[in-house]
Amino acid sequence: MLASCIRAASVRTLVARFCCALVLVVSVGLGSELRVRVRLSDGLVTEEVLEADSERDSISLEFKQGDGTLITFLADFKQEVKIFRALILGELERGQNQYQALCFILRLSRNEIIPSESMARLRQKNPQAIRLAEERRGLEQLTMTTVANLSRAWQLSSHIRNMCSEAQEAIYTRDADVKYWLEKGVDGSIFEALPQTTEVSSFQACHATKDLWQPCLCMYSVRLEWYPCLLKYCRSRDATGKGSTYKCGIKSCSKGYNFTYYVPQKQLCLWDEET
Repeated sequence: MLASCIRAASVRTLVARFCCALVLVVSVGLGSELRVRVRLSDGLVTEEVLEADSERDSISLEFKQGDGTLITFLADFKQEVKIFRALILGELERGQNQYQALCFILRLSRNEIIPSESMARLRQKNPQAIRLAEERRGLEQLTMTTVANLSRAWQLSSHIRNMCSEAQEAIYTRDADVKYWLEKGVDGSIFEALPQTTEVSSFQACHATKDLWQPCLCMYSVRLEWYPCLLKYCRSRDATGKGSTYKCGIKSCSKGYNFTYYVPQKQLCLWDEET
C-alpha cells in the first residue's frame, strides 16, 4: 500500500493523511479516465483503463490478457445492468475468423462497484505501481441459458448495441435475470432460450467433445483482477470539535466469473479443450 495525502478544500477545510492505493480528489473539471497497472493470474502485468461517465451514470473497465484477448466490463447504473465483452483472437489455421466476440449480460447488484461520480474523481499518486486487489472475492459460476436480440436489447441498456455489435448471435444472459427484466416490463421478444434449458443431458462439455462440429456446453472464464468495489470513509473534526465523515479513498477487489453456455459446434469454443 502507498502512503497518500488528500487535501480537499471546501467550506469546511478537510486535511487528512492515510494509507491507500488511490485517493478521491474533490475537484471540478478533472478527466474521468484512470490507467492502473495490475498483475494478472498468469503473472503478466497489464494496464487497465477505467472510465466513468457521470452523465450516463456508467463505468467501464478494459484490459488486454496475455493471449491478446481484449476484455471489457461495463456497469450501467441507470438500468442496473452489467456487460462483459471478450474479443478473442481466432485460430486462423483451424478455420476460425480473425477474432471471436462474446457478450454476457447480467443484472447489476448494489455495492458491486463504486458509483460513477466517485470513479470520475479517483486518482492515483504513483501510476507506475503494480496494484494488487485488497480483497479477492469468490469465483461465480453462471449458467447462461438465453440469448438476447441485439436490435432490441436497447431496452436493457443503451450500451449493449455499441459493446456487443460484433457478438451478434453470442449475446448471453440467464433465466433469473430474464425473469427480473420481464417483471419490470421489458419485451419478452428480446430473449430466446438456448437448447440446454430442456436438453441439458443431450450435450457434453466442449472440452470432452472430440468432433469440432458437434454442439456442446462451452465455458468461458473472465477475471477482473482489480476494480474499485467500495468507498472508504475518513473522519474529521471542525473548529468546534464536531465530527463528520467524508469519502477519502477506495477498497479494491478482484473477482472471477465462469460462464457456461450452449454452442452449436465446438469450433466456437476451441479454448475449452482438454490439455
